[in-house]
Amino acid sequence: MDSRNKRRIGVAGAVAGIGAAGVGAAVGLRQLAVGRVRLRPDPDAGEPFGELRGRELTVLADDGLPLHVEIDGPDDAPLTVVFCHGYTLNQDSWHYQRRDLAAKGTKLRMVFWDQRSHGRSGRSKPTHATIDQTGADLHAVLRATVRPNEPVVLVGHSMGGMSIMALAAARPKLFGSQIKAVALVNTSSGELAELTLGLPLVLAKVIRPLASGTLRGLGRRAAIVDRARVYGSDIAFMVTRRMAFADKHVSPTVVDFLEQMIRTTPIDVIAEFYPSLVSHDKAAAMETISKIPALVLVGGADRLTPPEHGRRIAELHPDAELVEVGDAGHVLPLEYPGVVTGGLRRLVERVLPRREERTA
Repeated sequence: MDSRNKRRIGVAGAVAGIGAAGVGAAVGLRQLAVGRVRLRPDPDAGEPFGELRGRELTVLADDGLPLHVEIDGPDDAPLTVVFCHGYTLNQDSWHYQRRDLAAKGTKLRMVFWDQRSHGRSGRSKPTHATIDQTGADLHAVLRATVRPNEPVVLVGHSMGGMSIMALAAARPKLFGSQIKAVALVNTSSGELAELTLGLPLVLAKVIRPLASGTLRGLGRRAAIVDRARVYGSDIAFMVTRRMAFADKHVSPTVVDFLEQMIRTTPIDVIAEFYPSLVSHDKAAAMETISKIPALVLVGGADRLTPPEHGRRIAELHPDAELVEVGDAGHVLPLEYPGVVTGGLRRLVERVLPRREERTA
């Protein structure tokens, strides 16, 4: 295969993955791509992305798959917050929240986990790459990390929010008894197959039917595509920046960090999860979630889960705080981390057991 064909496959992998409900399939030569964009001082250049680690735990899913879990904070904390990351990412996407949430003296225990086939978790069978299964995985993580009588807040970004909805559909009794609140960030309860990805409607209607077949084809050539993705690195960097973020001044280092997470997700994993994402429909689960306090965070310029999806979730929830950031894309935890962390602090304060209750 000559270099021109390799580059073509690399770019195809980038565009197909990004257009298929995650933030992308692609990425490559990190320093080159970032160096071309970094034309101004970058306050995040020295941030230790991917280096924050907690106490490690391996949790077995119900099908025996090992799930990588990390725990921060004291085991006697009055509240546990469990973070569920998005499609093609891993637990490090919560970097700023992990760094800052407990910084002001709030005694919290935080649990981070890599969803199946992502990050350091085991590789799933293709038939188990579903949102219902990730909901069951979340239940396994809860059973392994939190005692039945201990209160929990669930936080989910994108596919992570869908995993929370799948858990609510399968285990409604947990919501209210143990799960005291949820935060849903850049996510949707369904109708993802109708997304335009920011394209004109006529063009989107042409591309939508092709996406699944294109990804399946790339998945069948996974080894070739994953090797070739680096050849499209410059284009992939710019496409990721445009598709994932809306802030024109977003840190190039943050964009690069997102690329690195995406790069670790093989193209066939992206292809395997795609059908479950576009068929996702958990609107009925919102009745269960509506019984507890919620935070709904929306990016006003989110091309992957547009703001009306988050607004719809909030409309179905009488006790939800809706926060919409107009100049924000699909990765609020990285693009506007202070907004996300501040919202989580408010949510935690709403459900944190009072001191007299903790000492009773």
